[in-house]
Amino acid sequence: MTGYETVVGLEVHCELATATKLFCGCRNAFGDEPNTNVCPVCLGLPGSLPVVNRRAVELALRIGAALNCKAQRSIFHRKNYFYPDMPKDYQISQYDEPINVDGWLELPDGSRVGVERAHMEEDTGKTTHVGGGGRIHEAGYSLVDYNRAGVPLVEIVSRPDIRSAAQARAYVDELRSILVATGASDGRMEEGSLRVDANVSVRPAGATEYGTRCEVKNLNSLRSLERAIDYEVARQIELLEAGERVSQETRHWDEGDSSTHSMRSKEEANDYRYFPEPDLTPLVPDVALLTAAAEGVGAMPAERRHRLSNLLAAGSELATRRDGSTDQVVTVVDLGLDELVHGAVAAGADPRLALARAANEAAANPDAAKLLDPMAFAALLKMESSGQLSATQSKEVLAELMSKGGDPGQIARRLGYEQMDNASLGSMVDEVIAANPQEWRRYREGDDKVAQFLLGQVMKSSKGRANGKLVAEAFAFRRDA
Repeated sequence: MTGYETVVGLEVHCELATATKLFCGCRNAFGDEPNTNVCPVCLGLPGSLPVVNRRAVELALRIGAALNCKAQRSIFHRKNYFYPDMPKDYQISQYDEPINVDGWLELPDGSRVGVERAHMEEDTGKTTHVGGGGRIHEAGYSLVDYNRAGVPLVEIVSRPDIRSAAQARAYVDELRSILVATGASDGRMEEGSLRVDANVSVRPAGATEYGTRCEVKNLNSLRSLERAIDYEVARQIELLEAGERVSQETRHWDEGDSSTHSMRSKEEANDYRYFPEPDLTPLVPDVALLTAAAEGVGAMPAERRHRLSNLLAAGSELATRRDGSTDQVVTVVDLGLDELVHGAVAAGADPRLALARAANEAAANPDAAKLLDPMAFAALLKMESSGQLSATQSKEVLAELMSKGGDPGQIARRLGYEQMDNASLGSMVDEVIAANPQEWRRYREGDDKVAQFLLGQVMKSSKGRANGKLVAEAFAFRRDA
């Protein structure tokens, strides 16, 4: 792929966490019996009129605020098309006057991706093709469930700022974290409440004009998103290298054969014959709505990462450099363990040790944020830092803290992890030296690799009770004496 640049723009649809649909009072719920949450409005029956769900507007504005968008006067349009998933043959959406525009979000590596718009619209129904491979041309018949028709959506359209499949995955992962943090959506891709379409094109490296894009659908996981973009990029480059052209079209990602397949020619705006929805007035957010949206956002993942990085006294360096600490910061924030780290550090724990234990041991327990008390966590970390517990012992005490709670000092004593006295430790070090004269000679001659072997012998003899830091200091003292 040398000589080409990947250009990706993403369209992410998120269902809003409202109790009812966007324009009617039908229940908004996943998994109910098909066609039970329907009424004349969402079925498009003659004489029915839509009424905007105020809560949906509030959540849409909250998403816009979280994505640094500008909120503005907006209007709804009818987007006309003839598919069986919308019984009225049009979808109420927003077209040239969306509610949120000109935003951005920051990825964990410090880069930014622009957000063109985050507009409101209603969801469509769900069509299931029965028989064959689940595609319409293979099916014996199709079933339509209109429970989802009319569910409130916000479609978030990125600018074409993404340059790789990996960055596209990072964008969606970050966006999902933001949506969940705002409380506007549960972000569950497996339930369809978060769906992604990718507009993919390639162009010669250094070119300023975009290539012909293809929209890829059926991306039901982050893994599918990444694989589909990589495949589509390779397919388009192969066409260009063969002297052929890329056709603008909508393509379907097939997880079974790991490839994209043509669905239809790519529609343009004029194909949908947009016109203003005559039954709905413009949305003009007032000061109260905008204030409530801003106040409902809270601390977003990027802000929490910066705050945690600053706590570690690394500042902007961590925000731009991918090292172990950066990865740990991302993990801790993603799992909601950053407040645990802040609390432990406020209680006197070492910041780096608190981050490491949270990102590794605590992260293995999905309920760690609820189970661990910051004060008890801090007490354990201080025992490890002071040498009262070895790293291995500290991890075992932490595991019991997360499963049963309690006092870390009492747990350590019950497990037999009392600190060895200096005399016993010194005697054990001398015994290891005497039993391993060749390794001791190599260590004294400067072979640091053998130091781990000698330390391991002491830990074995002490059955894990010895503090590794003190053991290393004892060996170094005898070497330099």
